[in-house]
Order: sequence, then structure tokens, then C-alpha cells
Amino acid sequence: MALTKNERRLRIKNRIRKVVSGTETRPRLAVFRSNKEIYAQVVDDVTGKTLAAASSRDKSIASENGTKSEIAALVGKAVAEKAVKAGIETISFDRGGYLYHGRVKSLAEGAREGGLKF
Repeated sequence: MALTKNERRLRIKNRIRKVVSGTETRPRLAVFRSNKEIYAQVVDDVTGKTLAAASSRDKSIASENGTKSEIAALVGKAVAEKAVKAGIETISFDRGGYLYHGRVKSLAEGAREGGLKF
């Protein structure tokens, strides 16, 4: 039987997570994308702690108008600013099984503009 879209994404996500993990010096920028919102968090997988997080539901971003891709870029900039404030410069990008296209790509580019290095 064919896989559903979500089952396929979860398989890809597990395949990515075998390789990509966050350390204290190079944490992981994890992305979750729902139909309406987008979330990003910088995670240290060794200690299991979230170091910085931002989403399209944050008050400063939710008040903005624009397309979902433009809002995703704002989320990327916001998470990058929080990460840089916490002393993080380089990260490994975890696209969460989503294609590097559209909102996920906008978030990544926004994070780069915010000062993070992938």
C-alpha cells in the first residue's frame, strides 16, 4: 500500500535525524510546519534542551500581515536573533522531513539574514 503524505514525511524525518543532531557547540534548528503556522526551535540534543524558539504565533510576528512565506522569513529572523543573543552562531538545519522549498526555505534564509551560519 502507498504511504500517506504524513507517513512519508515521518520516514524522511527519521532518516534525517539519524545524521543530524544538535550539540552544545552546533545545535540543531528544528522546523515544524502546519497548514497555518510555522515553528522553529534551536535544540541541544545532548542535554535535551531548547535554547531558542520562535513561531508565527508570537505576538510580534502574528500582528504582521503578509504571505505565509514572508511570515516564515520573519520567524527565521526572530529565532536567529534569540540564538545569537544566547551565544549561538553556527547551527545544523533540520527541515523535519519537509522539502527545502517554500516556507521552509524562507525560514532558513531568514535565519541566515539574522546571523546564523549553516
